[in-house]
Order: sequence, then structure tokens, then C-alpha cells
Amino acid sequence: MSQLAELVKPGNAAILTMEMQRGVVGDLAVITALAEVVESLDIPKRLGNLLDGARRAEIPVIHCRAAFRRDRAGSFENVPMVNALLKDPDYLVLGEPSVDVIPELGPGPSDLDSVRLHGMSPFHATDLDPKLRSLGVGTVIATGVSLNAGIMGLTIEAINHGYHVVVVTDCVAGYPSDYGEEVLANSLAKMSTLASAEELVTLWHSA
Repeated sequence: MSQLAELVKPGNAAILTMEMQRGVVGDLAVITALAEVVESLDIPKRLGNLLDGARRAEIPVIHCRAAFRRDRAGSFENVPMVNALLKDPDYLVLGEPSVDVIPELGPGPSDLDSVRLHGMSPFHATDLDPKLRSLGVGTVIATGVSLNAGIMGLTIEAINHGYHVVVVTDCVAGYPSDYGEEVLANSLAKMSTLASAEELVTLWHSA
């Protein structure tokens, strides 16, 4: 616990939400199976409470969102799953409600935002790394979706950029849910620190 407290202490950590958007896990979700897992695990409410705790502790919150221009400029069609989704001309169009963060998460007035138009994770060729470095962050706290790809990509790229990573086990999800549990146990546990939302809020409250 002392090691976790050091990793996530105010001034050293930032919490990232990954694709917690209305068109991904919310009321406008296209992949409903993932959205249903997120809802069944009560992640929106729990993560909302975690973000409130982070804000009170002055831990920066950054929402990492995926979006596309309507003309798809700046995006590559090199991922079969994404290619299929892009056949819908309204899928996650920049500026449309589907790209918004789900209301349970705010966003709060102090929250930051990082939008990507390409790729499967939030670091490459985005403003996320400069924002984290400008804040003096050494640890990123990963939340959101999905354990299948996005959270794995976030974790690996954060490590490649020199950050420590804490994955909030009850604020992440994959589909099917038992596969997500396998990813946590057999992959992420070996390259990051795992913690629950309650553990983090308790640490920040007592800091």
C-alpha cells in the first residue's frame, strides 16, 4: 500500500479515462455488448465517484476520446474492426454528441481533454504526453475501455514513454467480461500496479 500511495500521490499522478463516451459505452453506443458489460459492472457510477475523489485531491483528470472527421481526413482505415464501424457515416463524428464523455463523468471544470483521430490508444501523435509532462506527472491511472485493446495499448505506450501505470480494476472492462478478467490477471498485472477505486479514494482522503 505504501508503494501505491507513492505512485498515486497528488502532484505525481493523473487519471485517464479511455473512450468513456456516449457513442462507445453510453446511450449512443454502437457496440452494445461492451456497453452492456460496462453498465452491468456499474462502472459509470463508480468511475464518476473516483473522478470526484481525484478532483478533490487535485489529481488531474484527462478524458482520452476517439473521434473522426466526417470526411475521415487524418484517420487510417487499417484496423478491420474500426473499418467496419466507419461504414456508418455518423460514427463518432467530431463535435457530435456520440463523442461526448458520458454524463456520469462530468466532465468537471478542471478536467483536460485529449482527442485522437487515429490508432487504438491515446499517446501516439496526440497532445496527451505534453499535457502530462507539463503537469509533472510520473504515474498515469488507467480507467475505461476496453481491456481487449485500448487499455492494453494505453498501458504499453505509457510504459514506453516512461510513466508508471496503475490500472483501476473495477473501473475498466472488456468483452466478454471473463476475457477482461484474464487480461487483468495474466497481462496487466505483470506490467502495471492494480488497485481498486476504493483503495485510491481512501489514499487520497487520508493524504
